[in-house]
Amino acid sequence: MSEIVTVNSLIKLYREKGIDGLKNLDEVEIYGWVRTNRPSGQLAFLELHDGTHFLSLQLVYKKDNSQFEMMSHLKMGASIKATGHLVSSPSAKQPFELQVKSVELIGDVAEDYPLQKKRASFEFLREQAYLRPRANTFQAVYRVRSVLAFAIHSFFQERGFVYVHTPIITGNDAEGAGQLFQVATEGEHPFTDFFGKEAHLTVSGQLHGEAFALAFKDIYTFGPTFRAEHSNTPRHASEFWMIEPEMAFCDLKGDMNIIESCLKYAIQKVMDSCPDEIAFFNQFIAPGLKEKLEHVLHSAFAHMTYTAAIEHLEKAVKDGHKFDNSHIYWGMDLQSEHERYLCENIAKGPLFLTDYPKEIKAFYMKENPDGKTVAAVDLLVPGEGELVGGSQREDDPEKLKIKMGNLKDMDWYYNLRRYGGCPHAGFGIGFDRLLMYVTGMQNIRDVQLFPRTSNALKY
Repeated sequence: MSEIVTVNSLIKLYREKGIDGLKNLDEVEIYGWVRTNRPSGQLAFLELHDGTHFLSLQLVYKKDNSQFEMMSHLKMGASIKATGHLVSSPSAKQPFELQVKSVELIGDVAEDYPLQKKRASFEFLREQAYLRPRANTFQAVYRVRSVLAFAIHSFFQERGFVYVHTPIITGNDAEGAGQLFQVATEGEHPFTDFFGKEAHLTVSGQLHGEAFALAFKDIYTFGPTFRAEHSNTPRHASEFWMIEPEMAFCDLKGDMNIIESCLKYAIQKVMDSCPDEIAFFNQFIAPGLKEKLEHVLHSAFAHMTYTAAIEHLEKAVKDGHKFDNSHIYWGMDLQSEHERYLCENIAKGPLFLTDYPKEIKAFYMKENPDGKTVAAVDLLVPGEGELVGGSQREDDPEKLKIKMGNLKDMDWYYNLRRYGGCPHAGFGIGFDRLLMYVTGMQNIRDVQLFPRTSNALKY
């Protein structure tokens, strides 16, 4: 009776007990898909990928095998079951291989199969999004995505945070950006018939999350959010996932401590759990990635106020540095090029930028004693710019009422301050951008499974 194994179980056993642990196995069988097939003289080599590990397993079959003719014609992408014995491999690429006794073809591949041995561009693979999980790069991306998501949950769960599912359909706009996907029916009044008011897909779970933080103390959300932006930049998508913790009895300093601890925890988990994927990204996608991530893990994040940042940028322009937008003034909304300059040239590492002008930040942020700035923070990282945005929330009911202005149906949010309110803070991490940072991938469309962007809804 053959023992069913996976590539992951074999690699785990090898790393624990060495090749002798594998040789103790009797005949094994493994299921997977053909990556490459190279008949050559008396020996032929087939690379089998079974999806359980980033690495593949080399299968060796001989000319005298009664199935040699069939095996030599197995095409890339075909699903098979292989039976044989594990032996040491003379190749430097892998420490062991499977000497094939028999193969069963389970699912053949049509001649028009889009993926071939030659390397395909990311642009081509976006058009074949349903097949790109089979490509090396995307095997690595989506495996890291899974590990990174679990790491985020682990971080908050280990610290007693309550996981909250906030609504996808809402009548509130946390950011006031106006770039919303409206929800409609086919009725006479399509935007108001069903809910009795206009509704849209959420841009943030923060406001609802605050209600739970003021009951459970520490909560987090982790779910999809939406922006109706006609943007074709590598950093923007219409649908993306956000991590949004909220902490009661917490100020801006406490907020930043959680941000730094969360990112370091998540990055460390990925590096520990996905060494082969990180090595791949470091070699083929973003040389220097591993060193960059190690630097984040082992350095204290710098702190700088917005006012000091403006002074640095003004000096940079005066000294001849060229920005696309070189008109620097207090009160401007910093662009990515400014943010990257600050963390790459001034802080030389991750940088917390705090105390922004209140006019350029959202209504819910706590006003500082100077009356000009709010207790807001953005975490800037080299190569990316802003990665995290957060703030202490306004807990003074009267100040919040003035800031809210004409926001409709927001009495409940205002009442949170009147009914046992307290200082509280929170932040948001764009999960897809965090994944880009951890993998070195340069386009958000290449870290999402089926990207949603304007004029692109093929799947």
